[in-house]
Amino acid sequence: MTAALEARTVRPQLARDTWNVLLRELKPMVRDPFSLIFSLLQPLVFLGLFGPLLVAQSGQDLATTLAWFVPGVLVMIVLFGTGATGSNLQYEMMTGSHERTLVAPLSRPALLIGRALKEVAPIVVQALVIVGIAMIFGFRAHPLGLLAGLGLLAVFGIGLGALSYSLALATKEHEWLFWGVQQSLIFPLLILSGVLLPLDGGPGWMRAVASFNPVSHVVEAQRALLGGSFGSSEVLWGWLAALLVALVGLAVGVRAIRKSS
Repeated sequence: MTAALEARTVRPQLARDTWNVLLRELKPMVRDPFSLIFSLLQPLVFLGLFGPLLVAQSGQDLATTLAWFVPGVLVMIVLFGTGATGSNLQYEMMTGSHERTLVAPLSRPALLIGRALKEVAPIVVQALVIVGIAMIFGFRAHPLGLLAGLGLLAVFGIGLGALSYSLALATKEHEWLFWGVQQSLIFPLLILSGVLLPLDGGPGWMRAVASFNPVSHVVEAQRALLGGSFGSSEVLWGWLAALLVALVGLAVGVRAIRKSS
């Protein structure tokens, strides 16, 4: 009976603490929205400079090329944005802010889960901005598919954000190591996802590796959803990949935050 009472107590505390941490993490973003706007520079550069190259290479019209390229740019936002969020936690550890939160009367898993959930807000805002700009040049997205695609990006971003925070905790004594590992993983994942160029004409080993890359499955699912193909196998595999990354990321992150000191 005591165990059941403790379980009922822990769950509301975890939910409440997660909500409080989420609000705490969102406040700086609300106070300084320009940092969110500035972070759009990279995807806009890819959209404005790499997009025309794809049009010239494929020989297809701009609208068709954007239908293939824009979903990948949205996943790129998640990959680069959430992959670097651990640096914020590193700054908190350097200033002593993280240590103060550890001794606060908060559930430790909530410290990680709340931070990971915070990544949903910038993902949605940036994705909508990119889609809005692309629509000016002829891009069209299925309304329900766009909504489902944002949900897919959010789930994927939560997992990547949690993994980024875990990496920050694991490398807290060596800030340079965080960026070394992060950069060493981000670009292979990006290139082997078919975001920038189709992998159909690539060597067999590259296609084989890409088939195990969760980012590639999320990209293909995003293309299918924005095109309105809800029942395709790509959507199923994309959601499975995103959910797997989210579950692994949160499990690893919660374990790391519990051991943090």
